[in-house]
Amino acid sequence: MALLARRNLCLASILTLLLAGPAWSGNWPQWRGPAGDSVSDETGLPLKWDEKTNIVWKCRLPEWGASTPAIWGDAIFVTTQDRETLYLLKINKKDGKMEWTRRVGTGTIPRQPLRKKSDDERRSQRFHDLHNMASPSPVTDGEVVIAHFGNGDLAAYDFAGKQLWTHNLQKEHGNYTIWWGHANSPVLYKNLVISACMQDSLADLGTPKTESYLVAHDIKSGKQEWKTLRMTGAAAEECDSYTTPVFHKTNGGVEMIVMGGNQIDGYDPATGKQLWYLPGIKGGRTITGPTIGADLAYCTQGMKGPLLAVKLGGEGKLDPTKDVAWKQTQGTPDSSTPVVWKDWLFWVSDNGFAQCVDGRTGELKWKERLPGDYKPSPLAVEGRIYFLNLKGHCTVVAASAKFEKLAENQIDDDTIASPAISDGRIYLRGHKALYCIGSK
Repeated sequence: MALLARRNLCLASILTLLLAGPAWSGNWPQWRGPAGDSVSDETGLPLKWDEKTNIVWKCRLPEWGASTPAIWGDAIFVTTQDRETLYLLKINKKDGKMEWTRRVGTGTIPRQPLRKKSDDERRSQRFHDLHNMASPSPVTDGEVVIAHFGNGDLAAYDFAGKQLWTHNLQKEHGNYTIWWGHANSPVLYKNLVISACMQDSLADLGTPKTESYLVAHDIKSGKQEWKTLRMTGAAAEECDSYTTPVFHKTNGGVEMIVMGGNQIDGYDPATGKQLWYLPGIKGGRTITGPTIGADLAYCTQGMKGPLLAVKLGGEGKLDPTKDVAWKQTQGTPDSSTPVVWKDWLFWVSDNGFAQCVDGRTGELKWKERLPGDYKPSPLAVEGRIYFLNLKGHCTVVAASAKFEKLAENQIDDDTIASPAISDGRIYLRGHKALYCIGSK
């Protein structure tokens, strides 16, 4: 257990140095932070706030989106959709002023009721009411910022707002067939920006299969460096995944872990070669992504299925009877991604049941009902877990094996994006505004 605790405390710094280059603790360069695990080693974070207390500034945003801010130095990058126009915004971290706005592309959002699709409806994506084309979060290495949108646009800009290159993944690799709107965020590995697309293969319709794939581009030039098909054998909506890849340091280097399509697997991020895979994680479309704790990958089968602790370090096809350390079947998250702090794993179900389990064994330590409904992923920082719901309410609890509520906070906005942290402040992206929360 002591080894697990030490490992989790230093994971963010290790992967930051390894993957992103000269980063420092004040940066939050992608969705779920430097190591993609929603853990920060910062101190002095605010515990309590409301609309009149500990709001450093509030920046009004055009229209809305579900993406999390990417932060580097004094620059904050946010994507948004205003009617049919897709924008990348740069905001000054010091004062919350908008520095520039760039029109990346356009897109019309097709929507339909949440029900089983007809065969014809499966041939193109439709969007859930809770999100739009500005759901993928931007990512930056401190020199270049990458924006991705649900229409397929993938574009790179420098910090002055100059566009360096652009691709449209739908035009180059085929139309999106994901049932409820493409939302995977890009990630960086050394000089590569890697994008995931996991969607309905249409294989059962007797038509040419639609590809699910991973694709890597050079961050400076935009040149495609590799593409790997990811056809898992899932069918219809079970092919769909809205998850973002995470990285894991091994004795041999680094592997990139991907979850979705009834499968979790690992890849060499430099080449796209598959290293291992665990099939048969059958549940349905997958929203909540994988997270790493010591030598385990925690992932949830789609549609509120069991949460699995998958042993890392294997090769080839894994055996679910040997390579799954434990599973939890009750109150698992459908949308938000679990977070690890020391020996413990924390998560919250969509309807607000938060749990703490022993990360090694899955033993339940506590389970408590929190107010509201949840999509954002929780944060772990300074011995606390921050649970943000869809209505701007954030419950803060102690990151321990004993439940202790520390604070409840409220802002006047809807909040589906996951929080970000930078230089002792918390950034909440709402439907109407970006909030900077901390001591003035």
